[in-house]
Amino acid sequence: MAKKKTPKTEIPDRFTPQAITDTLELNYMPYAMSVIVSRAIPQIDGFKPAHRKLLYTMYKMGLMSGARTKSTNVVGQTMKLNPHGDQTIYETMVRLTRGNDALLHPFVDSKGNFGKQYSRDMAFAASRYTEVKLDAFCQTIFKDIDKNTVEFTDNFDGTMQEPVLFPTTFPNVLVTPNQGIAVSMASNICSFNLGEICRGTIAYIKNNDVDLTEYIKAPDFSTGGELIYNKKEIEQIYETGRGSFKVRAKYRYDKKQSLIEIYEIPYSTNIESIIDKVIQLVKTNKIKEINDIRNETDLKGLKIAIDIKRTADPEHLMDKLFKLTPLCDSFSCNFNILVDGTPKVMGIREILKEWTAFRSDCIKKRTAYDLDKKKEQYHLLSGLERILLDIDLAIAIIRETETEDMVIPNLMEGFNIDEAQAEYIAEIKLRNLNKEYLLNKIKNREQLEKDIAELQGILSSEAKVRNLICKDLREIDKKFGKDRRTDIIYAEDVKVISDDELIKDYPISLFLTAGNYFKKITHASLRMSGEHRLKEDDIIVQSIETTNKAELLMFSNKQNVYKVKAYELEECKTNSMGQYLNNILPLDSDEAILFMLATTDYSGEIIFAFENGKATRVSVENYKTKLNRKKMINAFSGTSPLIGAVHINGTEDVVFIRDDKKTMLISSELISLKTTRTSQGIQVFTLKRNSKLSKILKAEDFTVNKKTAYKRTKLPSTGASPRDEDNTFFEGLNL
Repeated sequence: MAKKKTPKTEIPDRFTPQAITDTLELNYMPYAMSVIVSRAIPQIDGFKPAHRKLLYTMYKMGLMSGARTKSTNVVGQTMKLNPHGDQTIYETMVRLTRGNDALLHPFVDSKGNFGKQYSRDMAFAASRYTEVKLDAFCQTIFKDIDKNTVEFTDNFDGTMQEPVLFPTTFPNVLVTPNQGIAVSMASNICSFNLGEICRGTIAYIKNNDVDLTEYIKAPDFSTGGELIYNKKEIEQIYETGRGSFKVRAKYRYDKKQSLIEIYEIPYSTNIESIIDKVIQLVKTNKIKEINDIRNETDLKGLKIAIDIKRTADPEHLMDKLFKLTPLCDSFSCNFNILVDGTPKVMGIREILKEWTAFRSDCIKKRTAYDLDKKKEQYHLLSGLERILLDIDLAIAIIRETETEDMVIPNLMEGFNIDEAQAEYIAEIKLRNLNKEYLLNKIKNREQLEKDIAELQGILSSEAKVRNLICKDLREIDKKFGKDRRTDIIYAEDVKVISDDELIKDYPISLFLTAGNYFKKITHASLRMSGEHRLKEDDIIVQSIETTNKAELLMFSNKQNVYKVKAYELEECKTNSMGQYLNNILPLDSDEAILFMLATTDYSGEIIFAFENGKATRVSVENYKTKLNRKKMINAFSGTSPLIGAVHINGTEDVVFIRDDKKTMLISSELISLKTTRTSQGIQVFTLKRNSKLSKILKAEDFTVNKKTAYKRTKLPSTGASPRDEDNTFFEGLNL
């Protein structure tokens, strides 16, 4: 029977087929570029568009001086430039405020609750309750903005003009921290100390090959802390713009109260994350020295209080907390900055190069603007000088002119001046048409000539432009520079606590049951407890005494070995059933653990015994791996079912017992050591038809009256039948 043809799906007329590459190019790429250029990545002035629109709005509102205004007023006005929603604008403002503590040098002077950079849960108040104005520090970013120093562009609806960049008088891009995630790229710029940046920039302008680390020591954060200085890491960041470094919290210890107070934390974390992690460590018994932890942050500043036990060592405890919690955190740098509309990852030297070029251009444009104004003023005064020759004529011309629109042409003709000069003269008040006033005005021409010459000199000299940049930087350093908040400590002076030191070592007992249950019990708990609680018909098949730092090898009936750290397993009491191994190991549903081994150094050997009467001896070293593998397959031979295994150190006696209770005791030397884990070994027991090997024991666990009666020196062997006085022991084996 012929197959029916599947009808082709017809594409409706309203849909036009389009190649995916064309869709990406026409739709996705413009979106991606918009996010990169207009939203997420800062430009060379150190601002993203959202920051710039907000601050410029406040500047135009006259908030550089005078009283604060409600934040909601600023948010409303900013929407004329930024139509992305009032909450987004307000959140942008919050980060720029003095109250939020996110910046070393805030741009917004604030009043009210603006939350805190170092708190995840401390929410800022609504915009109708808070008040803001521009901080005095904004003088450094708005200087000469009205002198054509930067380009302006239309806002989103073409009704207003806004600056493309701010003419920042210092490398703000390195002083104000910035983080942004765009499409297929991101930016993460840490903050540096303003004074160090100013001095480093001056040194760079004078000598491009200067060692910047001599001036710019290391990043500096508003939340303080201690930066762990590694010279190679810092040099890599300075050269490439990529890399990471660590910052840790500052603390003090009150011995009388057994109290640790943390008062500065890394910039990249927050109070709540730290407290949550500490609580988790305490609950999982990874840290036992802490009684309580509290957030005591108030108007005086950040404070995390940790009550510790009287016997605890505060320094050792803090070393552990630095390793296990965000009290020591990494900051990953990615100095990705937009330069002329193109994202570029740069080191500090290259950033200073780009900023210097940008600032030079700003100064040249400002100088050209001032020069035009001076020339214009000089030109007007030149026309005024001609009036001085015959003031009476000027008055007569104006008085005798019949119509207003002829005043300017008549003055132009009477004194041979141009329209601008005539307009200037016509606007002089009658009371000022006297010789003294005019002479005083004309005297300004001498100063104007000097100013014009000076401005022309600046435009023609790169050295003078650089000197002006350095002059601004020195003034900013003097006026706004502050001491470092983040202290520098050297990596070689920091104690690095090893993973082994984090683990408390103490003796433990491990128990494995036939039902695949596992118990880890401390010796103290074992002494105080009664009988083991087990599931019905379940029995304990193996017990081990070891330490909490041991590594456990658990061998399953599917020739797998699972590796787990003893300290990772939960402690329990004898009156609990323990942990079901299928819940803590990735076992198959029909997989069971037959034997477990505890080791701290992978010393000794394992003797595996199989139902077919064979046994093999393998070094424990064969199960040691360089990688932290949790599971190893082909752990032993699968030719015959494994009935048991024992761990020996050196030459020891072991006991093999058949299902008919025939037994033999031999030296482990009789079983040759194999180099491969999956070796079938040698025949140790001679078996009859339908008989099998059932048990392997260490000689110390073979508690019969006369062990020598079962001793054998050659293999294979049929073993010895149980002696009558040993029947009690064999009956307890449950063969």
